Amino acid sequence: MSAFSIQDAAQTFARVDFVMVQPSHPGNVGAAARAIKTMGFERLHLVAPRFTDVTRHSEAIALASGAVDVLENAQIHGTLSDALGTSTLAFALTARPRDLGPSVCDIRQAADASLEHLQSHIHARIAIVVGTERSGLTNQDIALCQRICHIPANPHYSSLNVAQALQLAAWEMRYALASSQGLTLLPSTDKSAVAAGSEPASNEKIQALLTHWEEAMIAVEFLNPAHPKKLMPRTRHLFMRSGLTNDEVDMLRGVCTAMIRNSRQKGTK
Repeated sequence: MSAFSIQDAAQTFARVDFVMVQPSHPGNVGAAARAIKTMGFERLHLVAPRFTDVTRHSEAIALASGAVDVLENAQIHGTLSDALGTSTLAFALTARPRDLGPSVCDIRQAADASLEHLQSHIHARIAIVVGTERSGLTNQDIALCQRICHIPANPHYSSLNVAQALQLAAWEMRYALASSQGLTLLPSTDKSAVAAGSEPASNEKIQALLTHWEEAMIAVEFLNPAHPKKLMPRTRHLFMRSGLTNDEVDMLRGVCTAMIRNSRQKGTK
């Protein structure tokens, strides 16, 4: 069994860093914190941000929403070299083709390569790097990374907001890591909260419903008790073969109550 497989998800996700180089808009920093937290990550690094107090900036806090903890714990570095000090595989996200530099992959290939890297080396660390809002990463920035990474986008308009780019990268990373550990990829529901209502209704409850139903039919003068014909036997067969749940019986009982109440109100006018 590999070193990766014996670690829990939180420890694995903690070995992935997201790095923003010279971010100038506090809102993007806050949005980035939110973006990575929604995917289960928490390590945000800021390289020479325009505002030194960006993690306390009101716009950053507003855009972080429920991810203020990630924002507050963001590490600030003077250089990208410092930010990548502990990483063993760094991906430079860029939309522009480069004549020189590391090998190129798309974001899904980057996630797969990251998974393999983390599985193979117990002390491995991944870094996802994005550049400034206006000009992206410089060639010098990219030279510090092991791979160039592209997000497949509209070739006629491939420029992504940096927080959006991190959201996509974090999603691909989550999908790869979560799938490898057998984590669910779909939202879960509290089954215990809905189990009782979804259970088949007992015969006793259905018989009580039939009695209530008959009262309601009489109240709205749909059923003439002096000449009932086959209305109630047919209703009984309908309800008995429908496999009603507890919630469905309660709903129909509510309909009966409303019918009887409205009939009485009309009778008093």
